[in-house]
Amino acid sequence: MFAADRGHDFVLFVDREPEPEMLRPRVRIVRAPTRRSVTESAVAEGARSLGDLLASRRCVAGEPLDVMYFPAVYSWYPTGGQAPVVITFHDAIAEHFPALVFPKLQHRALWNAKIWLAKRSAACITTVSHAARDELARYLRIPRDCIHVILEAADPRFRPIADAHVRAAMRGRLGLDSAARLLVYVGGMAPHKNLLRLVEAFRQAISHEGARDLELVFVGDPLGDGFHSNYDEIRKRVEDDSLLRRKVRFVGFVSDADLIALYSDALAVAMPSLSEGFGLPAAEAIACGTPVIASRGGAVEEVVGVAGAFFNPLDVAEIAAAIAAVASDPERMRALREACGPRAAELSWDKTAAAMLDVLETCGARR
Repeated sequence: MFAADRGHDFVLFVDREPEPEMLRPRVRIVRAPTRRSVTESAVAEGARSLGDLLASRRCVAGEPLDVMYFPAVYSWYPTGGQAPVVITFHDAIAEHFPALVFPKLQHRALWNAKIWLAKRSAACITTVSHAARDELARYLRIPRDCIHVILEAADPRFRPIADAHVRAAMRGRLGLDSAARLLVYVGGMAPHKNLLRLVEAFRQAISHEGARDLELVFVGDPLGDGFHSNYDEIRKRVEDDSLLRRKVRFVGFVSDADLIALYSDALAVAMPSLSEGFGLPAAEAIACGTPVIASRGGAVEEVVGVAGAFFNPLDVAEIAAAIAAVASDPERMRALREACGPRAAELSWDKTAAAMLDVLETCGARR
């Protein structure tokens, strides 16, 4: 949005040193004097202090804004200003699967109160997929017609890497078998990601002749996103099985350069989640030319379309069959790979920015 030439001035409220890409013409940085950042205090078991809320509120109240935008409901707080508020609700996973996201009732109650207040404060609500809009309507009781759908996209850096030396070097750094075909999962380790069923399905799939050479690679810091995690349970299931110990890798945090190479080198990316708002790793994977196997009927199927194969996420045997089918059918893999590029090209941050600016301009004009 900052790069779009529409004549707007932006005020960017931050609670830490700004990133270099935030420093642009017509963008003014206002740093709130908070004790904890929003990423530390606004997710999972965290909570904002009253002092931090007031400090953030004072910053906003002191600016002559036409519209105030929160890119995620996690970061929302009462602004107290006169400007209309626009909020992006990325999903309703916490409402759909409350026990999997907030196992402690106290944190669930605080989250529900925050969401209720955020809904009441919003002049406009956006979300990132039609599947997410359906869940917001069902579980948050927001009228479907009042929710604007604006799709996300992969960063332009995510492009296929054909250089075998680059891909081999990535495998060496991550400790991956140089000959194995890779089934990759990228993301958090929260229970709603359905990773225990993925492990069980992978165990079944590699009994098939055409899938014996697969490795399952988990990418992501298991404790890094602040949300409830069942990483220890997943890890124990792997460690308790001699075959899985040889075939499953937990590589932790991976740099963008290695992640792009890993996507490009993978047979497929697996996304078995019970619910996703959008599924950014799916967009990244197809941008790198790699198909996605994912839960049927949700946001990921919407994102990847014909560049994916889909299954019932509650059926371990069906997940296993999907993995084995993709691994053992070269013609199907060729067709899926050919579909990746055209679908990825339809997703663009420029399109996203333009659509969001349309919403902000319309909402701001109502003031």
